[in-house]
Amino acid sequence: MLILRDFLLSSPAQIRNNMDLQATKTQAELDEMFMRMALQEARAAAADGEVPVGAVIVCKGRVLARTHNLTERLIDVTAHAEIQAITAAASALGGKYLPDCTLYVTVEPCPMCAGALGWAQIGRIVYGADDPKRGYTRLTLSAQPLSSSPILHPRTQVVSGILAEECAALMRDFFKERRPTL
Repeated sequence: MLILRDFLLSSPAQIRNNMDLQATKTQAELDEMFMRMALQEARAAAADGEVPVGAVIVCKGRVLARTHNLTERLIDVTAHAEIQAITAAASALGGKYLPDCTLYVTVEPCPMCAGALGWAQIGRIVYGADDPKRGYTRLTLSAQPLSSSPILHPRTQVVSGILAEECAALMRDFFKERRPTL
């Protein structure tokens, strides 16, 4: 269920080449590259009948986890992409804290996932589409920056809006197919 791909299955030479490639990219380019990986996971979720949310956790240029929602498959309301990614990344690192890691997720985390990210002390969260109905920021005062949410760790940095339209369109299309207008 937990997917540890790419880096963990790579040879040392492939890892060096990947790190060299990443060293030449700007942070914005890296954010977009890893968000595209998260979008691939979200598409896989949709193909499996899951709500299309994908997540990738990266630590120092190394992909530790690529996951998507598994709530239907596991019959578990807590099997969100972010929770799956935290578990896989912590397992890969051998520890529960992720201060040097970045989570890339296609949709703003819900309060449950934000709480788990806070407990994991994730260093950075990058998400695509806002979720005004169920996102964690609805619990944050609107005048505060996203990263000052009481749910997240105080050092966690938050970036929103990376490939936002593509992420939002995936969600919109998924629910349009399942909830046709009358």
